[in-house]
Amino acid sequence: MQNTFSQETNAMNLIYVKTGYSRLITYLVPLCVVPFIGIIIIMKQASHMKQEDMDQVWLHLQCNLVRVIICCTTIVFGITFYIMRRSRPVYLVDFACYKPPPHLKVPFSKFMLHSTLNGYFNGSSLGFQRKILERSGLGEETHLPQALHSIPSNPSIAAAREEVEQVMFGALDDLFANTNVKPKDIKIVFVNCSLFNPTPSLTAMIVNRYKKGYDVRTYNLGGMGCSAGITAIDLAKDLLQLHGNTYAVVVSTENITQNCYFGNNRAMLIPNCLFRLGGAAILLSNKFSERRRAKYELVHVVRTHNGADDKSFKCVHQVQDAVGKLGVCLSRDLMEVAGEALKANITALGPFVLPMREKLLFLCSFLAKKLFGSEKKAYYVPNFNVVFDHFCIHAGSKAVIGEVERNLKLLPSDVEASRMALHRSGNTSSSSIWYELAYIEAKGKMKRGNRVWQIAFGSGFKCNSAVWKALTHVKPSPNTPWEDCIHRYPVAA
Repeated sequence: MQNTFSQETNAMNLIYVKTGYSRLITYLVPLCVVPFIGIIIIMKQASHMKQEDMDQVWLHLQCNLVRVIICCTTIVFGITFYIMRRSRPVYLVDFACYKPPPHLKVPFSKFMLHSTLNGYFNGSSLGFQRKILERSGLGEETHLPQALHSIPSNPSIAAAREEVEQVMFGALDDLFANTNVKPKDIKIVFVNCSLFNPTPSLTAMIVNRYKKGYDVRTYNLGGMGCSAGITAIDLAKDLLQLHGNTYAVVVSTENITQNCYFGNNRAMLIPNCLFRLGGAAILLSNKFSERRRAKYELVHVVRTHNGADDKSFKCVHQVQDAVGKLGVCLSRDLMEVAGEALKANITALGPFVLPMREKLLFLCSFLAKKLFGSEKKAYYVPNFNVVFDHFCIHAGSKAVIGEVERNLKLLPSDVEASRMALHRSGNTSSSSIWYELAYIEAKGKMKRGNRVWQIAFGSGFKCNSAVWKALTHVKPSPNTPWEDCIHRYPVAA
């Protein structure tokens, strides 16, 4: 036991040595290069001076030696401090979306047959689910976990673990294979999954599977809904500002097995019809050497939270129904709440991305509405097409996509990726925006310099935005969910 403790202590000491060495190497270059450049400049200037002038300068330096030393030291350390504190670029090297096996497909007929045979739902509830499916925008090739293919369903914790392992490890294996990055090189790991947070944690499952070292930093985000993926990206970005020359992985998923509702409350039946199996793994880095092959650079992340408003807070709520059945209840106010959250988010994002003309037009409409008090006159909606080339709107439902399309006055082509991701994969929660980005890449539409706006909504109520800039003409990665079917899209949805 003492030997084991001694080995662990030595391992921890080695980690501290590695960390110290890494920071020394990171900051050694600016500390050495800046004074060296200064000396070269001084020598170059001195070579053009006459001997008499040099003698006068030398005499002046001798008389003011202390001042010169203080001044030079201040300049050198000021420049060095700026170099050390400047924002590091964050690159999206690649991402992988989980592609479920064919035997997990649930066409509408199978979904309704299993719902009937399970015996949990009355006739009215079955009819309601059929109507929701027909109007949902989902296609016939979405997937559900193995536990929900059983009759009766088997929502055990073992089955839930099996689902999350299948999704997380499937996406991560593809990501590591596509990028040739070794799992041991990943030093920061985020997993966001709202409704399934077991012990040991989801990140611990990843550490165990890939045998990662003591120095890995792991973070789990729970209960944050479908917007948590962008929250994780934002937090990973902040950590990459602190730790140089580092890889970070974000895994976004949701667990379906233990969160299917087996009751007859209509507001709680809607998620059963919309949510499907899916997940994504995203590789981020601040290594300058990765810029050459990275797909995107992170430009902005804006997060807004309307949780102070009771209606917003309660519009997506995990509750028990009248007979004690657990599920997620969606309020009738959801579309209104989502619209308000979107307005708050674009108000925060606009100043960072909109050109001056759009800002002035919005300001004029705002002042006119305030001064003349016209309730019917709406605020001017900025033209985001002048800023963004592609839009990835959370594929929560056909209604959610339509609401964003109307609020932002987008074209049908702007929301094509969102509608097709909903049709192909269903609502995969926080990973839906990555299925959409994969669709744009599979269609060959992502060109160098293009800007992408990812918009996600989540319980609480939150609206988060991420803006990416394409660093190259992006080609689709191998083994995406669109690989064998992109030729069939777009379809009517």
